[in-house]
Amino acid sequence: MDAQLLAFAAVAAGMVALPGADFTVVVRNALASRSSGLATAVGVAGGLLVHTALAVAGLAAVLVTMPVLFRTVQLLGGAYVLYLGLSGLHSMRRRAVTGPGAEEEDQGAPKGPGRSLRQGFLTNALNPKAPVLFLSLLPQFVPDGQAPLPRTLLLASVVVLLALVWFPAVALLVDRLGRWLRRPRTARVIEGGSGAALTALGLVLVTEPLLH
Repeated sequence: MDAQLLAFAAVAAGMVALPGADFTVVVRNALASRSSGLATAVGVAGGLLVHTALAVAGLAAVLVTMPVLFRTVQLLGGAYVLYLGLSGLHSMRRRAVTGPGAEEEDQGAPKGPGRSLRQGFLTNALNPKAPVLFLSLLPQFVPDGQAPLPRTLLLASVVVLLALVWFPAVALLVDRLGRWLRRPRTARVIEGGSGAALTALGLVLVTEPLLH
């Protein structure tokens, strides 16, 4: 049994399950519909696939060692997360003003699986912290004397597989609890909470590179 692989899987599972922008977007879109939640989950996994592919190819190292490029990606990612957060807060305000039927016309909610897929993908793919995380994590689980490329590919596949299990499970759970979660008052609280969390995260990502 590969003890290092099992240890990596445990660390990666914690990393994937850690609440953040990906988790928040999946929950928010799953409240709109099961298909939107599942599409968002697949999009997040697609974003992770991009990061793992970059790490395997060594391009993530280039990104990390070029401060201007890294900060540009950070600004883009922060701006997108901030946009999602402000959309969520706007959606909550519309619900409060226009009542329970507002969600049918809510501009902040996904209009279909395609848009949800893009939201999930961009939320993860534009996360500037991911390349640093993969570069610092993956090499620690490549045994001495073993070819790094096949091993890194295996580790990257584990991360993507865990994401394909975790995020759809979150979407299905939210949909399962949908009757309670979609109550007007509960929906406003969740929409507002997710919007505030994404807005705060987006502000951090946008302002951090400007302060350096």
